[in-house]
Amino acid sequence: MSRIVMNIRVVCLALLSVLALPGLVAADVVIDWNRIAEMVAPRFGGPQPQSRVQAMVQIAVHDALNAIDPRYDRYTSLGLADPDASPDAAVAAASRQTLLGLLAPLPSSPAKQVAIDTVEAAYLATVGPGPYDALTQAGIDVGDDAAAAILALRVGDGSDAPNPPFTLPPGPGVYQPTPNPEFPAVITPFGAAWAHVTPFVLRHGAQFEVEPGAIFDLAGARYASEYNEVKQVGSARVRGLLPNSEESDIARFWPGGGSNWNLTTREIVSSRGLDRWEHARLFALLNIGQADAFIANQWWKWTYTFWRPVTAIRWPDDGNPDTASDPDWRPFLVTPPYPDYPCALPASAGAAAESLRQFFGTDAIPFARTFNAPAVPLPDAMPPLPPKVITRSFESLSDATAEAQSARVYAGIHFREGCEAGARQGIQVARFVAKQSLRPTKGKPEEAK
Repeated sequence: MSRIVMNIRVVCLALLSVLALPGLVAADVVIDWNRIAEMVAPRFGGPQPQSRVQAMVQIAVHDALNAIDPRYDRYTSLGLADPDASPDAAVAAASRQTLLGLLAPLPSSPAKQVAIDTVEAAYLATVGPGPYDALTQAGIDVGDDAAAAILALRVGDGSDAPNPPFTLPPGPGVYQPTPNPEFPAVITPFGAAWAHVTPFVLRHGAQFEVEPGAIFDLAGARYASEYNEVKQVGSARVRGLLPNSEESDIARFWPGGGSNWNLTTREIVSSRGLDRWEHARLFALLNIGQADAFIANQWWKWTYTFWRPVTAIRWPDDGNPDTASDPDWRPFLVTPPYPDYPCALPASAGAAAESLRQFFGTDAIPFARTFNAPAVPLPDAMPPLPPKVITRSFESLSDATAEAQSARVYAGIHFREGCEAGARQGIQVARFVAKQSLRPTKGKPEEAK
């Protein structure tokens, strides 16, 4: 079989998979392409790089639409476009060109090719094969220009900087790469370089101070209380013996389910009657807020370099008589490769929830999410927990943020104070983003902006 035929087959399969997505070209084009960007983002690594990709795509989408009809301030210096240009073509082109531009430097791999094919198939599903009429082409042109603008703006933002060598010597309270069996024999701590990535809206990663934690005093009562809490409720053995408890479900739901705020937001807006411009602004604010929260979060993590529970609980003697060590203790879930304080997932949840609060003007947004949680390996001779469908329901955005904090304690990978600090930080960041960017034009003449 020729390579051309094979490539055509791959694209056709990708097109079929894109068309099979629930709601594709049934909600609106902004929603459709937010879903496509979410599918492609994992090619770039963990949650921090993914947040950058998604923020860039949503900025391009937002600016393309607001070049056609300027309802909100644009993020980039993109000029005005033909007011009759096709909005759908603009969104598709902005998303496509941003994603392909970001994918281009990645090493060749089957996963990269699948991502490219997915993007091209979605583009074909949105605008068709061409040739295009004048207004469709005008939409494509402004979308391409919006993508070029954000790609150029983010060149040299530090996102491709390598992690510096890890040199922290072991000691009480000091972060160390987490031991087996949570990780392979050799791991590379992440995030010290990400702390210096240029934020999208924040002035710098340290703009909102995260004060030192009371748990930093290893001899104190607060540290002993939180140490013993996570040692008990976050133990893999305890959770493995209570596989269907609410605590176990919460711990498993949040890493891949609750943390996907793009999906949550798509479900929240599904029945609210928002138009493409409103969707574009909301998803841009959401993803900018999360991206900047992740940058700020790493700044403070690597400022304090506080140890993870697994290191603390296995430490022979931290000097506190109320913290008995256990050299065989294991957390329920895998410990991420960076320091504890402040916590990243609650920071992201806090930022997402505040973005939604700022947009809708209320915290009272009930929602439910269902997640197919993967299997969880357990220590010793305990059988792994099988995959499980988990549904969590929330009466408000604050309820969801609070549960995200507890989830990391139940997972055995964070002390509670760090989770609380992370959520506060995320809220501060997202509030600043919403106040400073993508504001309604309020009838301002374009030349006065």
